[in-house]
Amino acid sequence: MDIDPDAWFAVLAAAHAHDRPGGPAPERAAETGRLRIPALHSRAVPITLPAPDGATGYAGVALLRLHDTAENAGNAFLDTLTVHPAHRGRGAGRALWDTVRARLAAEGRSSVSALVEKGGAGERFAVARGAECALPLVASVQEVRTTPTPAAPTPAAGVPLPAGYRFATWSGVVPDAHAAAHARAHDAMEDAPAGDLDEQHDPWDAERIRAAARVVLDRGGLLLTVAAVAEADGAVAGYTELVLPTPASVRAVQYDTVVVPAHRGHGLGRAVKLRMLEYLRAERPGVREIVTTVADENAPMRAVNEALGYRAESSLGLYQVRL
Repeated sequence: MDIDPDAWFAVLAAAHAHDRPGGPAPERAAETGRLRIPALHSRAVPITLPAPDGATGYAGVALLRLHDTAENAGNAFLDTLTVHPAHRGRGAGRALWDTVRARLAAEGRSSVSALVEKGGAGERFAVARGAECALPLVASVQEVRTTPTPAAPTPAAGVPLPAGYRFATWSGVVPDAHAAAHARAHDAMEDAPAGDLDEQHDPWDAERIRAAARVVLDRGGLLLTVAAVAEADGAVAGYTELVLPTPASVRAVQYDTVVVPAHRGHGLGRAVKLRMLEYLRAERPGVREIVTTVADENAPMRAVNEALGYRAESSLGLYQVRL
C-alpha cells in the first residue's frame, strides 16, 4: 500500500491539537520514521481510511505491528488508531477497527494490545471492542533543567556509585566491549511487571541489542545509554536508556531502566538516572523533559522516579483484546 506521509501526519497532528492542545506536538520526522521503519522483530501494517466525498487526505489511520518471533507469533500491537477530528462520529473508527481485526484474523493472531489513556474517548472505544486493561501504567515527566544532581568538579564524578562499580556511557549502538554484558542485563527485564498481557519475553543477545539501536537510528532518532558496570567481571549491573525521536526533540523518552537482580539494593537505579541527567545536559542541552511510563505495581521504580522529581502526567493502560 502506498502511504502519503503528509496526509498520515496531518491526521495525527489534527487529533493531537484537538485532544491534547497543551501537550508536546508530534514531530513529523519522528512519525515518518515510525511509519517507514518497523519496530524490532515485527512487521508494520499501515491502514488508511480515505476522506469521504472525494476530499483529499485520510479520515483516519491505524498502524498495526505483527510480532514475528516464535515467542509472540500469536500476538500483535496496535501502535495507533486515530481518526481526524473533522471525521469523527461517522463510523470511521469502527471501520478502521474492522479492517484491523480482519487482518489479525487473516494472520492467525489471538490477541492484540494497545497503549490507551484512561478516562477518555480512547478507553471507551477500546472497552466497547472487548479490550481489558492488562497492565495499568502511569506516565511521568521530569524537568531536565530543574532536577538537581550532586555538585562535582567533573561530570564523570558528579554522581556517586558504590565501591566496585563504574559508569559507562555511549550514544547509538552499544560498543563491542559491552555488547554481550548489555544483552544479559536486558534479559533481567524478564521479571518486569507484565500484568495479564499475552506477550512473552523475547531473549536478548548482542545482535538483538545492536538491531534495536539501529531501528532508533534509522528512524532518525538518537539513543543514549548509561550503564553501571561491575569492575570485578565487567557485567552490566544496571542501565538506563533515553531516546530522542529526532535530534531537535525537546522531550526525551525513557526506554528501559534496569538493575540486574544480583546487584539490586545498592541504589544503582537512582545512580544511572542521575548520571543520565548529567550526560543529557552535556550532550543535548536543548532537551527540556524526560517522559517515562512505569507499571502501577512497580513500586521500587516509582519510588526512584518520585525521589528524582518526576511528576505524574497521565494514567495509561496496556489494553488487550483476545480474539
